[in-house]
Amino acid sequence: MHDYKVETHLHDVVVVGAGGAGLRAALGAAAKGLSVACVSKVFPTRSHTVAAQGGIAAALGNMGEDDWRYHFYDTIKGGDWLGDQDAVEYMCREAIPAVVELEHFGVPFSRTDEGKIYQRPFGGMTIHYGEGVAQRTCAAADRTGHAILHTLYTQALKYKVDFFVEYFATDLVKDPATGRIAGVLTIDMGTGTLHLFRGHALVLATGGYGRAYFSTTAAHTCTGDGGGMALRAGLALQDLEFVQFHPTGIYGSGCLITEGSRGEGGFLTNANGERFMERYAPHTKDLASRDVVSRAITIEIREGRG
Repeated sequence: MHDYKVETHLHDVVVVGAGGAGLRAALGAAAKGLSVACVSKVFPTRSHTVAAQGGIAAALGNMGEDDWRYHFYDTIKGGDWLGDQDAVEYMCREAIPAVVELEHFGVPFSRTDEGKIYQRPFGGMTIHYGEGVAQRTCAAADRTGHAILHTLYTQALKYKVDFFVEYFATDLVKDPATGRIAGVLTIDMGTGTLHLFRGHALVLATGGYGRAYFSTTAAHTCTGDGGGMALRAGLALQDLEFVQFHPTGIYGSGCLITEGSRGEGGFLTNANGERFMERYAPHTKDLASRDVVSRAITIEIREGRG
C-alpha cells in the first residue's frame, strides 16, 4: 500500500475560513507584509457572513444619542451578566472604528439625508442604561453581510492574500518536537489530493455549528469543523452552550425573518391577533433581546395562543 502524497505550503500566517472574521484576519496580516494563506471549503463570498441581513452594532450616534458604554451595558445585560466584561468592553469600544474602517474599505452602507451611515434599532439596544431605545445597527439595506463580505474579499485580493478555495480542513498538525500546532491538513475537494499548510501563526475562523440542530437557519456549511479539529488536537473549547436562538426563524424551512423587520416597525402577534410582547417586556416590547422574545413566543405557544 502506497503512502499518500502530501503537498506542503509554507506561509507566515495560515487562516482557515473566509467569512467576515477570516477575511479580516487575512487582509490584516497581509497588509503588514506577511505571506498569508486563506483556506476555505467554499468560495469566500459564499461564506455564511453573506446571509446576515440586519446590520452590525456600533454606537456611532448618527440617528440619536448613543455611547459605547450603553452598548456595553446592553451586551452584558443581554447575556445575563455572564459575559467576559473585559472582552465586551473591547468589542463595544472598537466597534466604532471597525465600522468606520469598513466604510473606508468601501462597504455601501445605507445613508441618512445628511450622508451619515444609517442606523436602525434592534432588540435589546437602549440608551441611558435601559431608559430608551437606541438606533445602533449600521445597515446596508437588508444585505449588510453581503456588502461586508464582498468588500473584505476585494480588500484581501488587493493585499495579495493567497486563497485556496474548496480545500476542506481535516486536522490540526502538531510539531512532534515541541507539541505546538504547526499547521493544518486539508483535502483539495476538486482533486482529492492532500495539502499541508504550515505557518508561524494559525487562525481558525471556521464559523459556527448551527447544523448540529434539527431546525436551524445556519447554512449547511456550519458544521463546527474548526472546533472539531481543535478538540481532536487536545485543545480546550469554551462556552459551547452559548448558542443564540433567534425568535423569528420559520420552523422547518431554514429561513429567517430578519430582526430588521421589527426594527422598522413590525410587531409580533399570537393566534388571537394580540400583540403579546407587552406582557413580557412592557418597555421594549417587540425589540426586547432575542432570548426574551424567544421565551415569550414559547410561552404563547404552550398556553395555546401560538
